[in-house]
Amino acid sequence: MRHASTNYTHNQDMAEHNIVGNIGEEIACQMMRKKGFRIAETNWRFGHLEMDIIAINRRKIVFVEVKTRTSTFGNKRAEEYVDELKKRRMVAAANAYIKMNQIEQVPRFDIIGLIMNPLTHEIIESTHLEDAFDPAVRTIGKSTFSGEDRWHHRHKTIGGKR
Repeated sequence: MRHASTNYTHNQDMAEHNIVGNIGEEIACQMMRKKGFRIAETNWRFGHLEMDIIAINRRKIVFVEVKTRTSTFGNKRAEEYVDELKKRRMVAAANAYIKMNQIEQVPRFDIIGLIMNPLTHEIIESTHLEDAFDPAVRTIGKSTFSGEDRWHHRHKTIGGKR
């Protein structure tokens, strides 16, 4: 009996986690729309790669990671949970999306961090880090970014040789 109770609690926690994440992503989409972007994709997946939001305007395509938390556990802000591995995966996902869709806009990587009241689901704090990091990391093809070659995605890549 105790085991079943533990599973039930775990399932409730996972359901709440999903609700919090979904609300956070919808709020992040609203934030991007207010800044003049059209939401092209949400929860886009390609193999093991995923992107929370892909937003586009005439000049840029923005790949957005959304971190929604119900506390500042460990005195960390929500956006601080995006580590180097996650950044590399974001760049790999962006690389795949740009190649697959022959994107011409200049890419940017944003992080939106939200702190939410766990009872009311009201947003207590929001942070939008535009151009949050320079994608000087490896991509799918194991090539590194360098200088001007970084954004020559017209040649179907955002990194490596043209």
